[in-house]
Amino acid sequence: MNTIYLDHAATSPMHPEVIEVMTKAMSEVYGNPSSIHTVGRSARKVLDDARQILATAIGAKDNEIIVTSGGTEADNTAIFGTAYALKEKGKHIITTQIEHHAVMHACEKLEKEGFEVTYLSVDRSGRISLDELKSALRSDTILVTIMYGNNEVGTIQPIAEIGHILKDHQASFHTDAVQAFGIERLNVNELNVDLLSVSSHKLNGPKGVGFLYQRTGTPLLPTSYGGSQEKKRRAGTENVPATVGFAKAVMISQQEIESKIEIFKNYRKLFIDRLNNENIIFELNGNQEHTLQHVLNISFTGMEVESFLVNLDMSGVFASSGSACTAGSIDPSHVLVAMFGKDADELRNSIRFSFGLGLSEELIIEAANRTAKIVKRLANSN
Repeated sequence: MNTIYLDHAATSPMHPEVIEVMTKAMSEVYGNPSSIHTVGRSARKVLDDARQILATAIGAKDNEIIVTSGGTEADNTAIFGTAYALKEKGKHIITTQIEHHAVMHACEKLEKEGFEVTYLSVDRSGRISLDELKSALRSDTILVTIMYGNNEVGTIQPIAEIGHILKDHQASFHTDAVQAFGIERLNVNELNVDLLSVSSHKLNGPKGVGFLYQRTGTPLLPTSYGGSQEKKRRAGTENVPATVGFAKAVMISQQEIESKIEIFKNYRKLFIDRLNNENIIFELNGNQEHTLQHVLNISFTGMEVESFLVNLDMSGVFASSGSACTAGSIDPSHVLVAMFGKDADELRNSIRFSFGLGLSEELIIEAANRTAKIVKRLANSN
């Protein structure tokens, strides 16, 4: 039985060309980029070239890119770095109820330190209200952090509109674009963001590397201390091979964005059409107009997520839920709670399928057929 990986929103397989350039870098570029001798300068050149590729992809300058260990560190650096840099101007932060835990838990930590956090609600499609944002905005607001596209349901927020609202406000504007980078065409100037986080492993690059974009002039204190790397903004010897691999993944993704969007739209349609043809009862979660095309979150009437995922796995279809499953219990997805309420059926019957490298129309149809077969079997056993 062939297996079908439909969990690309969790992590993606590395592109063969990424592995190739990383292997070459690991064998040939061994110098410390901070060393002033020839070997060190060679490593610095490779790192600088990679940084330029990363910056160009979002319309930024190379010195506005802080290479990090991934999306979590990028989010933490943006949130803690801004909060501590601007705390004399205020201690109010605005975020949403559906952020990634790298943002949510950082904000919760700041609340314990005396900061005040407003968590914007979302509608049943996962979108915030711009009017609610405007009402929440205060003279002492120092940071607004709102994700670009949600990792569980795919809903895209009106980031450019938010950036316009904040243009003349003292608050720094951060967006977690980890799930969107490489899928959506992003430009920091069009979006009017001051800070933007991304991660390599979501777009067929290596794990353990990402970056934080920091607009020139945006206040930010470092969250780690040591050497003077990353222009004294992030201490620690840079991971040159991983950054080279990341840059290669970015180059590939930038060339393919438009074609990938159409491919993923087609995959969504094929999957949904197969379920409909099999008379499966389901609902789509998330905003279907403003969405990341590679994320498909489906609520299956009458199903229980734990047994559903186990059966999918046994059938060779690898998907996920937005819930953290532990022995004998389930911790509901905070995203679905925000969208539907704490007692909603969607918390217990929603599965996320996500698309990426290595798939085909045939595999998508096969995955949908296996999914439909499981739904029917579980329905008959209830």
